[in-house]
Amino acid sequence: MLNKIKNLTLNFGPQHPAAHGVLRLVLYLDGEFIKKVDPHIGLLHRGTEKLIEYKTYIQALPYFDRLDYVSMMSQEHSYSLCVEYLLNCNITLRSKIIRIFFCEITRILNHLLAITTHALDIGALTPFLWFFEEREKIMEFYERVTGARMHANYIRPGGVSHDLPKGLIDDVFIFISQFVKRIDELEDLLKYNRIWLERLLYIGIINYKDAFLYGFTGPMLRGSGVLWDIRLMDSYDSYNLLDYCIPLGTIGDSYDRYMVRVSELRESCAIILQCLNFFKIFESLQDTSFVVDDFKLVPPYRALMKYSMESLIHHYKLYSEGYTIQKEEAYSVVEAPKGEFGVYIVSNNTNRPYRCRIKSPGFLHLQGLNHMVSGLFLADLVTIIGTQDLVFGEIDR
Repeated sequence: MLNKIKNLTLNFGPQHPAAHGVLRLVLYLDGEFIKKVDPHIGLLHRGTEKLIEYKTYIQALPYFDRLDYVSMMSQEHSYSLCVEYLLNCNITLRSKIIRIFFCEITRILNHLLAITTHALDIGALTPFLWFFEEREKIMEFYERVTGARMHANYIRPGGVSHDLPKGLIDDVFIFISQFVKRIDELEDLLKYNRIWLERLLYIGIINYKDAFLYGFTGPMLRGSGVLWDIRLMDSYDSYNLLDYCIPLGTIGDSYDRYMVRVSELRESCAIILQCLNFFKIFESLQDTSFVVDDFKLVPPYRALMKYSMESLIHHYKLYSEGYTIQKEEAYSVVEAPKGEFGVYIVSNNTNRPYRCRIKSPGFLHLQGLNHMVSGLFLADLVTIIGTQDLVFGEIDR
């Protein structure tokens, strides 16, 4: 009697170290070949969108730090832009440049983690050890401005919470000057490494048509050769004042996505240097504004509250009741490090959002996983998950 050949069904995760979060994949295998992948998500679900609907507009902001907890300020940025649109609030140019400055620092922070943990999944330990030292330096900049290494709560409706501390601009310039050389070292380790090339070249190919159909954005879409970047299309917060290039891939394989992220590290450095030049101009003009001059939207200066009863009342009312927004709806999207991150808010003439919905790039990238890995080896699945740069705080929400 002949034995019937059966395909193997295997659980990958949800605690697998290469799953980049609490991702459970049900794999249907023919030997080591993947026939089908069924992603199971929701294991981290906290009902963030509903929690936001029961908070005031100010209280809702810290929830966005906890979504993609590697790119904290990008999430804050999208939410703040959405609330500012509802308030019909125009912030100062200096506060816009501060936002861009920290969003590009955040992009470096994200891509260093994405590239080095991807290399770690494949078996290269050195990039992880070398470049987490650089991430520590960036987190120190976070801490000097906000007092927190991760959950910054810094970019807020009306501007930012604090002005830049003395000496930070000079220290960031020193960091960026030497960090460009660190990027060269990263490429020396990986770019032409024979094992790296064999594991990434022609693996997980997705052409530009399929990338569009699956809703890919960010480096995942640009890796397939599509010129699509919200900073270029929308020019939110004065990105149109800056010069930068948009790196593109060619065939849309894992190596293209790696090269796009490395190139974006260089472009972020160029944008940060331009922001530093702007800060020098603001300094010469004695422009120190970092929030709008409206104490109904932003808290009064601490020194002012010692002498002004009106300012003290504004402060109390702002943090106890917040502000009321007329019946309106708005959607804002930013070019977060992982792709397009969007926030949709419906207001209803109260101090809380009536509805809040979040568009996260990782959720859409995950739905293309089956298309990208079908017919490949089990080991290639780890490579492709690494190039998707998944963080489950934003996917499960």
